[in-house]
Order: sequence, then C-alpha cells, then structure tokens
Amino acid sequence: MNLLLDTHVFIWWDQRNPTLNDSTRAAIEDARNNVFVSAASVWEIAIKCRRGKLRFAGSASAAIASNGFHELPILPLEAEAAGDLTWRQDDPFDRMLVAQAMTQGLIFVTADETIRGFEGVAQLWAK
Repeated sequence: MNLLLDTHVFIWWDQRNPTLNDSTRAAIEDARNNVFVSAASVWEIAIKCRRGKLRFAGSASAAIASNGFHELPILPLEAEAAGDLTWRQDDPFDRMLVAQAMTQGLIFVTADETIRGFEGVAQLWAK
C-alpha cells in the first residue's frame, strides 16, 4: 500500500503517541508499504510552531527521513486539484493533502472527522 499521513498522524507517529490504533500502526510499520509525508505537512507544522499552537522538537523534514518515510513535494497539478475540490473544507492544508492522495492514488491516513466524511479519497482511519 502507498500511504499518505495526515499531519497529525505524522506527529503522533513521530512522538510515539498511543492515540494511533493498532491497525494503523501496523500499516505504517509494514516494510511492504510506502509511507509518504507531504511538504504541506512540513509547512503546516512550521506555521503552527511559529504561532505557538504546536510543539515539534527538531526539524519535521529530518523526522521524515529518520522515520524512514518518503517526502512528497507539492506539484502544480495537485495545487489546481486542491482548489477545484467540491468540498466544504476551507483548511488549505487539508485540501492539499486530500488532493495529493487523490491525484497520486495514495491511501490517506487520518483521524480528522471532517475528512472522514469526504468520500472522494481512499482512507485509513487512524484512531
């Protein structure tokens, strides 16, 4: 499977947060699966840390590598897809991550109830 971690799932994994359910933890640990973290998540973490809304020790990009995950850049096609989504979600990070999962054929790993209700993307529930 090819998985794209939502920002909070990436943070939970990196911080060894027990909130992740066992099946999600197993999917991320499975060496047969490719696990991606988007540049949008790195951007979101940086912004929230700067505003004091989040604490993340060290570099998010370094954490991607140290966890053995793959970096996922943002492509112009994905930016257009994020803007074109017919979905009542204003959060630009959520829109980008969902668009990336859709355009790249990735399973989106999330525990966000707003995204859970969006049927246009394959999902793995993380909670």
